[in-house]
Amino acid sequence: MPLAAHWLARCGAALLLAAGVAGCAGTANRMVSAITPYKVEVVQGNFISSEQVAALKPGMGRQQVREILGTPLMTSVFHSDRWEYVFTLKRPGVEVQSRRLTVFFKDNVLERTEGDEMPSEAEFVASLSSKVANPKVPQLEATEAQLDRIPARPAPAAPLDAQPPAQPPAMHYPPLEAPRR
Repeated sequence: MPLAAHWLARCGAALLLAAGVAGCAGTANRMVSAITPYKVEVVQGNFISSEQVAALKPGMGRQQVREILGTPLMTSVFHSDRWEYVFTLKRPGVEVQSRRLTVFFKDNVLERTEGDEMPSEAEFVASLSSKVANPKVPQLEATEAQLDRIPARPAPAAPLDAQPPAQPPAMHYPPLEAPRR
């Protein structure tokens, strides 16, 4: 086959392949849009409950505040008397939850707090429930008709413990360490 004919045959095959792919583009787009990637839940920061905020009292030291709220997410070199507690929860198909609490200190004791209204622990846990209202629960019990379709089991073999135990092979292993003198 001459070189020009060989080249034309390859170009023609490439054009036919491209036309076939272009005709399938609508189907391919539908298939790609039907497949959705897995999206992870992103939790960032410290969850602070209303119970924790209620436990804070003016005059507490920094260590006492840290024991109640945990380590702050942000501390500023320029604002050493202020701690920022930020919490963000991103879940697919659910509105982003974001809350902020700022703790102010004066002379290393708690002066005041400012921030969002914090939910109680019970309210927060309830907000984490699945977005599926009535999930389909599989049937866990077989009906008589379903059991009749299962073939009968063969008779069980004799249990292994009914056979006389085999004698272990007589083996002698050398010591792991050489005796010390």
